Amino acid sequence: MGHHRPIMQILLTNDDGIESTGIAVLADALADHGEVTVVAPAEDQSAVGRTLSDRVVVEEHDLGYAVEGTPADCVVAGLGSLCPDADLVVSGCNQGANLGEYTLGRSGTISAAVEATFFDVPAIAVSLYIPGGDIDFREYAAREDEYDEAVRATGHLVTNALGDGIFERADYLNVNAPTSAATDGERGEMEITYPSEVYQLTAVGDDGDFTLRDRIWQRMADGTIPDPAGTDRRAVFEGRVSVSPLTAPHTTEAHDALSAVAESYGR
Repeated sequence: MGHHRPIMQILLTNDDGIESTGIAVLADALADHGEVTVVAPAEDQSAVGRTLSDRVVVEEHDLGYAVEGTPADCVVAGLGSLCPDADLVVSGCNQGANLGEYTLGRSGTISAAVEATFFDVPAIAVSLYIPGGDIDFREYAAREDEYDEAVRATGHLVTNALGDGIFERADYLNVNAPTSAATDGERGEMEITYPSEVYQLTAVGDDGDFTLRDRIWQRMADGTIPDPAGTDRRAVFEGRVSVSPLTAPHTTEAHDALSAVAESYGR
């Protein structure tokens, strides 16, 4: 008798809300890879970061469970109660890219993956890069087939996720995929990247009324970006799937200069 591998238990969440196209296409695709439990926000929760609620209302939904709360709430409710045996958390697919270091703490999509790591469950955050120009991605509604490359890439990573030590050094993966149109419907390339350090947020205004704007989106729409080779933004801008292996929490080493400051305290 051959040994049957246990069925992978996958917790699927997002920040666009349980009614979004991006989570529906992933729920469908991931069902081929394991048993999927969807625990997702009832409403759009984009850019809420790791905001956590004290209490949340959870209601059954056609896809799984709808949570009146944030992506972090969904992961805690999911791993803490609804799907405690999950082997992997997948967050997405977000409509709109999550690129660069500065998005890591702000994005609800990524925050769900980060929350999972505190439960010692590996996680994959997945986002769809929608090229700018005439499109306002906040108003845009991506079609199912535009997620094809993101879905393929996620399936490939999930298939290989729990073997081969992928998560021995990385806690979670931040994945950004181009639309299928950008790859002409062909399977694109996948590149292991690091989050870009380029930061172009500005505040414009006067008389107490300020607009906070991320100028990098306009530069991407214009077809020029300052990000070097190897970065997440460069890869996805050029039509490849970007996979950044990341750790949480962010830790650094103690060092002599700081130790000296501590020692001088109270003298």
